[in-house]
Amino acid sequence: MSSSEQGKEETANIFVDLSGVSSTGYDNPYDALIEACQGDPAQIQARYEAHRRARNEQQRLKLLDPGFTGVSLDPILQRVHDPSIEPGYVDPRNCLVFWARPPKRIRHLIGDVQQKLLSIAPHLWLMPLDCLHMTTLEVTHSRSAEEIAELVRILRPYASDITDYIYDHRARLIKPILSYDSSAIALSFLPAAGEGHGRSSGEDHYTYHHLRRDMYDLCCKAGVVVDSRYVVPSSHLTIGRFVTSKDMATDGTDKEHSQPDPEKMKKWVEKLEEINHWLRDEYWPEGDDPSSYDTEGEWKVGEEKGLDCRFGTLWYGGGETLRLGKGY
Repeated sequence: MSSSEQGKEETANIFVDLSGVSSTGYDNPYDALIEACQGDPAQIQARYEAHRRARNEQQRLKLLDPGFTGVSLDPILQRVHDPSIEPGYVDPRNCLVFWARPPKRIRHLIGDVQQKLLSIAPHLWLMPLDCLHMTTLEVTHSRSAEEIAELVRILRPYASDITDYIYDHRARLIKPILSYDSSAIALSFLPAAGEGHGRSSGEDHYTYHHLRRDMYDLCCKAGVVVDSRYVVPSSHLTIGRFVTSKDMATDGTDKEHSQPDPEKMKKWVEKLEEINHWLRDEYWPEGDDPSSYDTEGEWKVGEEKGLDCRFGTLWYGGGETLRLGKGY
């Protein structure tokens, strides 16, 4: 299997919901999980965790399989990252999204994690810290600039209300760990469910999944058709991607016939799991005591910055801001 074919397979896999909930038949696909969980934050968190755990295990087994054909390289990022490959190349995929921007302490945490990853994969492409984002809602993707311009025109009168929405609808994210596959690495979180000293699950009744549902409704009411690629229960920021296979190849090159080195893949997966153990030890509640955890790993969505309505060629953190919402 070529790296481009494997990349397509990997992309398709990203969109598979492993939580056990189907959104088929719902006008707003985010309603499915909320209804299945009866709006209970603890159940919603459990579904997000079920999806995250199942996908990581699936990918771990794939990366360590003796028949693994190698990491999946992003051909567009390769050209954007290294213009010498195809001078003048421009990413043709224009998108329209609402991003949540991580606060300073989460950016700092991600910077630490990225450095740990480089110890095994020194040629890994890293998302610049000032470009980090979590896609709260993808309105549409892979469109022409003209198509996006028309959607921006429709959405512009509503952009203030939508991007400021989280100021009065605050959701918390906790329990960070790395999620990964053969193409990329992300830092993923779970919707909070009462963790923290003196808190109860009732204080987290409005979860990040509720926010995603409401963003969908707000965009529909604005007259924009939402054409998201996926609605899986995941809250993650991509922090790194493979643009070369040399770190994982037997000959240390990215030549066409280079083969993946099973021992290098093993060390890579071990590093990922080592980082996840560190994240759990440092930033998760201890045992069954939800009041005992380090808030440095907690993300209140909208903290410091409101939602960022972004359009253009933004796949790797670029694009333009239509409006940045009010933070708190």
